Amino acid sequence: MHALIRACPLGVLVVAGAGGLEANHIPFFLRVADGGQATLLGHVARPNPVWRTAGAASAALVVFQGPAGYVSPSWYPSKRENGRVVPTWNYAAVHAQGTVTFHDDPRWTRRQMEWLTHQMEAGREHPWAIADAPAEYIDKLVANVVGVEVFVERLTGKWKVSQNQSDA
Repeated sequence: MHALIRACPLGVLVVAGAGGLEANHIPFFLRVADGGQATLLGHVARPNPVWRTAGAASAALVVFQGPAGYVSPSWYPSKRENGRVVPTWNYAAVHAQGTVTFHDDPRWTRRQMEWLTHQMEAGREHPWAIADAPAEYIDKLVANVVGVEVFVERLTGKWKVSQNQSDA
């Protein structure tokens, strides 16, 4: 599950806000402590109301989706043999449940951005780093966002990948 989150870090943060459920698409950095405790770190634009309406330590769900795709009945040998087959959808997903905290602290948010950027740039021949941009430019951008931290209390994963089908 950790590998899927790292490979597909754009999660959908779902929290209860003033007007009901709110969903926000946020790239997250997964931090795992030595004891195994997982925390998801991200940020939202300051004008986004979620950080003001969700409240401190609100319940949160973050949904991560991995590879997914339609599976045609035409791909199965049983279509030709007996016709007893229907379409399906294969996918991999992880649901992280926990509590969310928002950080209106530029040092916290910049550190989160550095970790996420490092993760996303790690495989590149010449990885970009936040320090590559002018400091005043980064400071201005950081001032326009608020940090998001989800303390993960439960992870649930589902891989529906035609594992009930034969290799043929």
